[in-house]
Amino acid sequence: MHPNQDPCAKPSLLHPDEAIQQLLEQVNVTTNTEVVDLSHAIGYVLAEDLASSIDLPPFDNSAMDGYAFRYQDLDSTASETTLTLIGSSFAGHPFSGKAQPNSCIRIMTGAPVPAGYDTVQMQEKTLTNGEEITISHPAKLGANVRHRSEELGAGTKVLYKGTKIRAAEMGVLATIGISQVRVFSKIKVAFFSTGDELRPVGSELAPGQIYDSNRYSIQGLMTQANVEWIDLGVIKDDKEAIRAAFIKAANCADMVVTSGGVSVGDADYTKQILSEEGTISFWKLAIKPGKPFAFGKLGDAIFCGLPGNPVSSMVTFYKLVWPLLNKMQGLPQKAAITYQAKLLTPIKKQPGRVEYQRGVLSQNAQGELEVTTTGSQGSGMLTSMSLANCFINLEQFQGDTDAGDMVTVEPFNHVLS
Repeated sequence: MHPNQDPCAKPSLLHPDEAIQQLLEQVNVTTNTEVVDLSHAIGYVLAEDLASSIDLPPFDNSAMDGYAFRYQDLDSTASETTLTLIGSSFAGHPFSGKAQPNSCIRIMTGAPVPAGYDTVQMQEKTLTNGEEITISHPAKLGANVRHRSEELGAGTKVLYKGTKIRAAEMGVLATIGISQVRVFSKIKVAFFSTGDELRPVGSELAPGQIYDSNRYSIQGLMTQANVEWIDLGVIKDDKEAIRAAFIKAANCADMVVTSGGVSVGDADYTKQILSEEGTISFWKLAIKPGKPFAFGKLGDAIFCGLPGNPVSSMVTFYKLVWPLLNKMQGLPQKAAITYQAKLLTPIKKQPGRVEYQRGVLSQNAQGELEVTTTGSQGSGMLTSMSLANCFINLEQFQGDTDAGDMVTVEPFNHVLS
């Protein structure tokens, strides 16, 4: 970028939806993969399609605790039939005998249905008298039997490349007997804070000093985003120290994230060093809280510079950086889930920027969704993020909103909740 060109100086603001599309076009899915044991696979993203080598279920089995029998032995002129008990089938201990006319076997849920038997009645609909079992007739042949391969047959693809491995996927992989999986390596993100005014938590503050809260918020966001984070600490306001931090971060990570130093008129070295060491653009976005945002590359690493205000930093990470990390991990992009809710408190808003006001979403006694703001919405009031469970999304050219109006709410996903 030419030294005299600064997109932040332009009067136009870029809509966040347009910004994220432009950002996504400039990042790629990681090509690094690795094989991990199933027991450590939670949170990773599959790097290949997986097919089952076995039928699911692998054999006919009972869906109930009860009795298995031949449907043809039921007395068609009555509503119940008495059969003779000749054995049992338990999970791991199947019945080894042969099916006999007018007989039944005791069977447990998940146990194999022996060859020759085709129907199961739950024990609650039976009467026992020694070896004589009176069975209420089920509605149809094959009742309460889970048939071999009814879920899927051997060779069927079960999970696909780009699937995030959650608890359910862990169970599916175990069900089809897979002990190791090839996954995309976790994205490494290095981050640090700059500023002589920043002090570590637990220390005493001198006049003009503040605690370095942003680094902890970013650390929490990255943990929830399931990336491998590298905390480089607080870097003093020294040009060469900041330069060294950027170089170190770029050399050890796939993405470098900072907060602060991206606003027009910031009296620090961040912009100068970024322009010297990388390819960086400074944007003004039509977003509140937020607006200044930096994006580019430092060596092979993606760079994202967040605003310095605590809430702005969290919102821009959530709205802009987290989708980039998703793509880099091989995850598909998904639109945010939104609802309409009745606003309980009025909102003042100047047209010009998309606003993400922090809200508390609830349901009233009639089952209707209601939302109220968390109070003052200043971008330095981090407690508003702690109190909230959703954003109240206000469109770019929307003005004031009255109590009783319907508004769009976006419940926090796992990154913020």
